[in-house]
Amino acid sequence: MIYREAGQFKTSYPADRAIFPIVQDRYFVAAIALAAFVAVPLLASEYWLVTIMLPFLVLSLAAIGLNILTGYAGLLSLGTGGFMACGAFAAYKLSTAFPELHIIGVFALSGVITAGVGVVFGIPSLRIKGFYLAVATLASQFFLVWLFNKLPWFTNYSPSGVISAPPRALFGDVFVTGSSATPEAKYLFALTAVCVLALLAKNMVRGNIGRKWMAIRDMDIAAEIIGIPMLRTKLLAFAISSFYIGVAGAMWAFIYTSSVEALAFGIERSFQVLFIIIIGGLGSILGSFLGAAFIVLLPILLSNAPQLIGLQIPVDMVTHLEFMIFGALIILFLIVEPHGLARLWSIAKEKLRLWPFPH
Repeated sequence: MIYREAGQFKTSYPADRAIFPIVQDRYFVAAIALAAFVAVPLLASEYWLVTIMLPFLVLSLAAIGLNILTGYAGLLSLGTGGFMACGAFAAYKLSTAFPELHIIGVFALSGVITAGVGVVFGIPSLRIKGFYLAVATLASQFFLVWLFNKLPWFTNYSPSGVISAPPRALFGDVFVTGSSATPEAKYLFALTAVCVLALLAKNMVRGNIGRKWMAIRDMDIAAEIIGIPMLRTKLLAFAISSFYIGVAGAMWAFIYTSSVEALAFGIERSFQVLFIIIIGGLGSILGSFLGAAFIVLLPILLSNAPQLIGLQIPVDMVTHLEFMIFGALIILFLIVEPHGLARLWSIAKEKLRLWPFPH
């Protein structure tokens, strides 16, 4: 087999602690990156770019944010949809109040604003945890959506309450939001942003702060005894997680749907992102991408697979089947493999490295 690490010697600590220490992994990731940045924009249709790839990228970013909080820090949250709405409306207010502000600055500042909101709602995590913390964050979900629905200031007093994202150019005449933006430009911008933020998250969880989060997740009392500050570490987890989710919400409204609407970030969105990290793998950046791909592709598969074998299933039945399969898979993964698809991928790699003597 070609997947061998024999003869690959590490001569320094940075080389030993690299994200991809095996040469074959680096080649594999480079091939995926080349295909994503070059082949997909050239070969994919508008349907694939807009309907499949854009929601996949945005949901992957939101899942990374939730995984930082729940998978690495062990703080359960059900307010993801509310924080995505916060990022979306913050981006809209910034882009309309400061028309000269660059789109990257709009997204970054919307993430910072959402991080501040996340810190406020993360304060209860200092006293409660588990189910009670989930209920507290669920309250933030309903409060934020209610706030954006009831206060017309957030929609610039629009009569309908639904507003369109203003057009913004990345540079020159290359627009990434608005009607002038091409699907290829939207996709490449979203892909670049998600890759950069995913790389930052990967390095973060491998560093000092990531070890503190995992110590709190495994046993918070022992972590506090050895000197890890609970207040700063937990609030930092909420802040960084909310930053990622806020940027994802801004991208959902500006890049994907081109409209800002509070109802798009209801409780269903929070559960959708939670399902992504459960199926993909808690405490795994790769799992966020695998889970998002599964969530996005499964409804398409359920809609088209019966037609391939000559069956006609009503649309409402397909929706019910989707929920039933999601529920069954969540139960299956929680019982059989709590670390999700990312762990299955890791096991497959380990068997390839040991072949022909897999255990």
